[in-house]
Amino acid sequence: MPSKLKKKKSAQKRLQKKVKPARSARATTAAKPVRASGTDPQRVAAILAKLDQAYPNATCELNHKNAFELLIATILSAQCTDVRVNQVTETLFKKYPDAKAFAYANPSELEQEIRPTGFFRNKTKSVMGASKAILDKFGGEVPRTMEEILTLPGVARKTANVVLGTAYGIPSGVVVDTHVQRITNRLDLTRNEDPKKIEQDLMQVIPKDKWILFSHQIIWHGRRICQARKPKCVECNLESLCYAKDKTI
Repeated sequence: MPSKLKKKKSAQKRLQKKVKPARSARATTAAKPVRASGTDPQRVAAILAKLDQAYPNATCELNHKNAFELLIATILSAQCTDVRVNQVTETLFKKYPDAKAFAYANPSELEQEIRPTGFFRNKTKSVMGASKAILDKFGGEVPRTMEEILTLPGVARKTANVVLGTAYGIPSGVVVDTHVQRITNRLDLTRNEDPKKIEQDLMQVIPKDKWILFSHQIIWHGRRICQARKPKCVECNLESLCYAKDKTI
């Protein structure tokens, strides 16, 4: 009889260990960290203010004298640094001063001249094609609307936004390059990886009058502080607003 009683008590103890008391809804909610969402208007305003403090004069770092030169330089900048592009265009723009010169260039010669920027065959086709289209369809002037500029060979939204924003001061959208893609994800301003979706996300949360400067500021920040492999979080004035998983502090 005593042995049966012992077995019953031990069984009850095992059952009590397995069944844990359920947490109340209030306790569960309290356990979650309280944090403003990435696109909270106050947080976005704070980020923009910090960027203004750090980079008040940020602008495009591709050397150019006019909209056409900026268009060509931006086409050449695909998968290439601005520093390298500037080295190439320093002599390139002297030999080819306008759309007509590029449109009727010798393709083989142009390929070799822009070879240091990479993908030189495709870029040669784009540069010459865009130049011919500007001559034939737009009277030698780079178009001033998104719809028209996107008809040029080699021009997608990123290039279009660079030219329209920097050369003409037209806020047609937000430039999304690798820096903008990386940093806006780190800042939780978007959770998309596709550049088109990222741009749409940013256009919803960044005031339109800030689109042009914001793009330049983020690109500058990416080159100087928020680098891909080793972000310099100690030097970053956005650190207090950033909760990226790969922060170094």
